[in-house]
Amino acid sequence: MNTPPSDVRRARIVWRCRRGMRELDLLLEKFLSSGLELLEDDDLERMENLLIQPDQDILAWLTGATTPEDANIRHIVIILRNTINLQSNACD
Repeated sequence: MNTPPSDVRRARIVWRCRRGMRELDLLLEKFLSSGLELLEDDDLERMENLLIQPDQDILAWLTGATTPEDANIRHIVIILRNTINLQSNACD
């Protein structure tokens, strides 16, 4: 299977991060502003898989209310949470 170039994948991820749930959109925007460009191809795939999950699940995972069962989703959630937390701490 041919995988699109990383820049195309990143553009699709940015588009798909527009979820329509304000709380989730704010968290994802924080990640997009500094973390997306750091993702390698494996993590881009994990991010794409995360974004096909229901909004309520993603929000619960990013806020730490629940933990994803899938190891790949759990991996990308940890990356997002760490990036979001670093940004929040930098603003304090």
